[in-house]
Amino acid sequence: MPEILWLIIGLAVGVIAGVIVIRAINNSRQQNAQREADALIQEARKQADTLKKEAEVEAKDQALKLRQSIEAEKSERLKEARAAEERLNSRENSLDHRSDSLDAREHQLSSMQGQLDRRNRDLQDSERKLDQRRQSLDARFEEVNQRLEEVAGMTSDQAKTELLDNLRDEVTHESAAIIRDAEARTKAEADKTAREILSIAIQRVAADHTAEMTVSTIHIPSDDLKGRIIGREGRNIRSFEQLTGTNLIIDDTPECVTISCFDPVRREIGRVTMENLIADGRIHPARIEEMYKKAQRLVNQKVQEAGEQATFDTGMHDLHPELVRTLGRLRYRTSYGQNVLNHSLEVAYLAGVIASELGLDPTTAKRAGLLHDIGKAVDHEVDGSHAVIGADLARRFGEKPEIVHAIEAHHNDVEPNSVLDVIVQASDAVSAARPGARKETLDAYVKRLEKLEEIANAHKGVERTYAIQAGREVRVMVQPEVVDEAATKVLAHDIAQQIENEMQYPGQVKVVVIRESRAVDIAK
Repeated sequence: MPEILWLIIGLAVGVIAGVIVIRAINNSRQQNAQREADALIQEARKQADTLKKEAEVEAKDQALKLRQSIEAEKSERLKEARAAEERLNSRENSLDHRSDSLDAREHQLSSMQGQLDRRNRDLQDSERKLDQRRQSLDARFEEVNQRLEEVAGMTSDQAKTELLDNLRDEVTHESAAIIRDAEARTKAEADKTAREILSIAIQRVAADHTAEMTVSTIHIPSDDLKGRIIGREGRNIRSFEQLTGTNLIIDDTPECVTISCFDPVRREIGRVTMENLIADGRIHPARIEEMYKKAQRLVNQKVQEAGEQATFDTGMHDLHPELVRTLGRLRYRTSYGQNVLNHSLEVAYLAGVIASELGLDPTTAKRAGLLHDIGKAVDHEVDGSHAVIGADLARRFGEKPEIVHAIEAHHNDVEPNSVLDVIVQASDAVSAARPGARKETLDAYVKRLEKLEEIANAHKGVERTYAIQAGREVRVMVQPEVVDEAATKVLAHDIAQQIENEMQYPGQVKVVVIRESRAVDIAK
């Protein structure tokens, strides 16, 4: 009995202890779970803060990129707006220019209309006078017919035949006089209109002129360098001349050498090659060949750029590339000291202005003017005149027949048969005849002065003649006992007309006739 009691008590104590232990374990587990939960919550909060900060940074980056994109787009739109504004301003200026040109054309047309009205009135007056004359002649015819029948005893048919013959002669004479007067008035008006058009073209196309030489003179630092340029036994100068195709002239002229060549592009390549060799200081055949290739590339690039610039300046954007390159070669070509590329540009501008004044297509005229001397770029390589060579080039590369014919006819190699041909001829003459545009050789200059004096001396009563101011003025001394005051004006006119008919010269030649009488006595 006591054992059972102790067993019960032990069981009760064990149960109580188990309950206590289980509670303790549960409490410990709850505390651990609470700590783990707190740690997880803390970790989640840290991650949330990190994600929040990253989101804020990313949002700021996106906002910055968006702002930069907006600023760039804003700047681009501002540029587009400015460009559009510039285009509008340019178009407005162009419209203003066209408006002024149209106003001038309208004024000119109104003036021409007034001239036509005056001519119509003159023609109507002439017709009225002719009607009156015809009526008077009819009356005279009737009167003469009656008198012939009464006095001469002639038949009506015979009298009519004689009267018609007399009348035909008289009317033919008067008609010829009227036609001569009309032709004279028409020629005077045409000359006046032509002078106005040419003066407008010359005023609108004013260009500077600089005479150019056909040889290139290169400065060297010292005369000691001439020996290095020649090289041992002349190997350097031979190599240079063989590569460049030029003649290198080394003489006693201090500190300079001269390059001469009939091909202007070769001469420019030689000049650039020599300048590079002098600057480098190393002169031997291998270095000469290296510098030559470098200069060749540079000059060819300049030729291409010159052709493209010329086409851009004149608005000719559809020229064949080979024509553009050939046109660029004219940059190094001269004619009587005048640069041929500048001359071609000036002729293009003049032809465009003249064509506009005449109501024709200025683009076609500018194209023909730009290409009229293109044959001079290759005239040393092909036989024939530069006009024919240029026409063949233009025909080969697809230019229109009227352009080809204008090129070929600008020096009368073929007969001009269109207004465009005449426009190109006139523009070429104006550009070449500007004072200072071209430079004469000494022989041609002396011959021109001698011809001026010879023409004046051939007239009766001329005592002495002096050509002054480079042939732009001729002063004629006459014998006062042979030529009186009235005859001096006639003599000046005759000499001027003869010079105009027999000579070619730039600008104008002023003829001054001087008649002087002196009375001399000596007091003894």
